[in-house]
Amino acid sequence: MKIAVLGGDGYCGWATALHLSARGHAVSIVDNYARRQWDEELGVQTLTPIRPLAERLRVWKELTGNTIEVLVGDVTDYDFLASAMEAMEPDVAIHFAEQRSAPYSMIDRQHAAFTQVNNVVGTLNLLFAIREFQPECHLIKLGTMGEYGTPNIDIEEGYIEIQHNGRKDVLPFPKQPGSFYHLSKVHDSHNIMFTCKIWGLRATDLNQGVVYGTMTDEVALDEALINRFDYDEIFGTVLNRFCVQAVIGHPLTVYGRGGQTRGFLDIRDTVGCIELACLNPAAPGEFRVFNQFTEQFSVLELASMVQVAGEKLGLKVKLDHLPDPRVEAEQHYYHAKHSKLMDLGLKPHLLSESLLDSLMNIAMTHRHRVDSALILPKVNWREPRNDRRRATGTLRSMAGAFDGV
Repeated sequence: MKIAVLGGDGYCGWATALHLSARGHAVSIVDNYARRQWDEELGVQTLTPIRPLAERLRVWKELTGNTIEVLVGDVTDYDFLASAMEAMEPDVAIHFAEQRSAPYSMIDRQHAAFTQVNNVVGTLNLLFAIREFQPECHLIKLGTMGEYGTPNIDIEEGYIEIQHNGRKDVLPFPKQPGSFYHLSKVHDSHNIMFTCKIWGLRATDLNQGVVYGTMTDEVALDEALINRFDYDEIFGTVLNRFCVQAVIGHPLTVYGRGGQTRGFLDIRDTVGCIELACLNPAAPGEFRVFNQFTEQFSVLELASMVQVAGEKLGLKVKLDHLPDPRVEAEQHYYHAKHSKLMDLGLKPHLLSESLLDSLMNIAMTHRHRVDSALILPKVNWREPRNDRRRATGTLRSMAGAFDGV
């Protein structure tokens, strides 16, 4: 198949592009390198050294003989995106080209607005481009389990049967997003569902859990292909942060009581799920939802696993409970269904089998690159930074000048 990977220079996108290229598909990457720019903005860097995209793709071609084309541009620019879709003529468009960090979206008004515009407008542009230039294209959109929140009932895969006042219907599962980022993903889901209904597009929404690991079979071929390992408070996941904290002797920073529970999956399962979605496309007019994770853990359970793994490496790992900077339940019920991808043939990799190899050993290897200043959280959900402080001060000065007029 011809497959376009939007956001193919990022964490999930890079692993996916290589995986599908290795299986003989004609892969194109669409990217504007924003993920690298956000590192520059925040003054952070991934624990693993990431090569320029052109160098990564040159090494990939030398190793495999496979060429991955690159189109550089922004999905919020419709003229660019339409031209790209017209040139690529993809059978499948895999959409990773979004700002994917909840903390980033909660820094201040500017970052919240950027996240929503980038994500919602970019996805809307893609829907229009598919309708205009490639209406049979199957859209695979990376969603998030964070759309659902933490309801006190089982989370179904996208839809729930409701009985009310003697009548019943199958409706989208209620959404309780926990950040401006997660809200943007809910808006995406609504827009995709709507366009499938009115235009007959075909789409798969992959509500993904927290991804861990850097290694896939393809990435492991050469160090130049290494993937990201983010551990900072903005883009780093809790498991990555714990592993880095363990190897540098910093107590594991457990937010609040540590009962926050989420779904998790290995990066190898991410690319496996996406391949299954490609090979088993949605029907025209169908908007289907898969919950994409393999296991669920609480923060405290993860901390305990990292402690045990650390002991095997001769590390003494301690825990430190910090006030939770997020607005979230610190103890809650959590049970989400995730059988549809299993039914298609997914064979999961379990964290208990790969924690040392896929995370702790990589953290040990690159611990000289750790910036300890990035460990503690600075973004507070309840008190976003004031990005209008200077403007507000100016307005107050002007008001004072007119006192008594």
